[in-house]
Amino acid sequence: MKYALIGCGRIATNHVKAVVNNKLEFAAVCDVVPEQMEALLAKHGLEKDSSIARYTDYKKMIEEVQPELVGIATESGIHAEIALYCIDHGVNCIIEKPIAMSMEDADEIVRRSEEKHVKVAACHQNRFNIAVQEARKALEAGRFGKLSHGSIHVRWNRNQNYYDQAPWRGKWASDGGALMNQCIHGIDLLRWMFGDEVEEVYGSTRQQFHHYLEAEDVGMAVVKFKNGAIATIEGTTNVYPQNLEETLYIFGETGTVKIGGKSTNNIDVWDFADETEMDSANKHLEEATSNVYGNGHTSLYADMIDAIQKDRKPYVDAVAGRNALEMVLAIYKSQKDGMPVKLPLTNFKSTDMTGEFSEN
Repeated sequence: MKYALIGCGRIATNHVKAVVNNKLEFAAVCDVVPEQMEALLAKHGLEKDSSIARYTDYKKMIEEVQPELVGIATESGIHAEIALYCIDHGVNCIIEKPIAMSMEDADEIVRRSEEKHVKVAACHQNRFNIAVQEARKALEAGRFGKLSHGSIHVRWNRNQNYYDQAPWRGKWASDGGALMNQCIHGIDLLRWMFGDEVEEVYGSTRQQFHHYLEAEDVGMAVVKFKNGAIATIEGTTNVYPQNLEETLYIFGETGTVKIGGKSTNNIDVWDFADETEMDSANKHLEEATSNVYGNGHTSLYADMIDAIQKDRKPYVDAVAGRNALEMVLAIYKSQKDGMPVKLPLTNFKSTDMTGEFSEN
């Protein structure tokens, strides 16, 4: 399957690993900064591979290479523009999070991909973590009973050096803040585990330390789900001196699970009323990861390849990406208006937050 990568920044190395691991035909790479392309390829020993074409214009690349699958790993603000171009040209795509910066664009990606029968996967790779998959199996088997409540805590550190690496970071038009960039994976897991159907979100955000940014560095929210469960969200890049945890709690009538580690990759608590011998393997399960992005990109790519070949929906489809974005934008809107926000959310975008923390 012919593949091309658009965007060669920080996360792109995980995409290249997934491409190599899945034995895709790596036909082309694109970035507006040629040096970034070469550095990325060299990191994986591919710099001398003449079969990988280099482009600085993604439209020209799509036209000339005609890939069957594209990975979009550019700055967040242009994800939707590139994705819609790919969809219009019949190219299946894996879009890094967030899939867009506005509800209008996210809904259009969903609508147009369905209309044109193009596969779109949102890159929420933590759904493939072993700990997360085990919890999902237990949930789908009804082992939690009635869900009571849950929470996601993303307690990470990002210093000025991180933001200095790319000028688009921390800006409303191109990135958003801690919730949109770092915490959206955990927010995706929470919504997915609690049934996706959200009634209301009430959130508050602040810019405590990162005054050189436009956006928030801490956000909290209370979520009401239509099934009666409630949950909290805490996301920040203010933890001193380094990343602490990404932890998901699920509390049910007959089950309690705590998924922890730096990126929801370990099982810290696994208790069920109907405990079996199989459960002992899950108690204190740990999945080794080389960074906070985890190991899920390879699995997400494998699923997408299978979805294209079998003409089925990807495991993490465009709707999943839209739903995660909606949660973040609902928290932003709640901060802006000082009121709870009812879902579904329409006509709201990250740039509606412009000036929110200008007094800082």
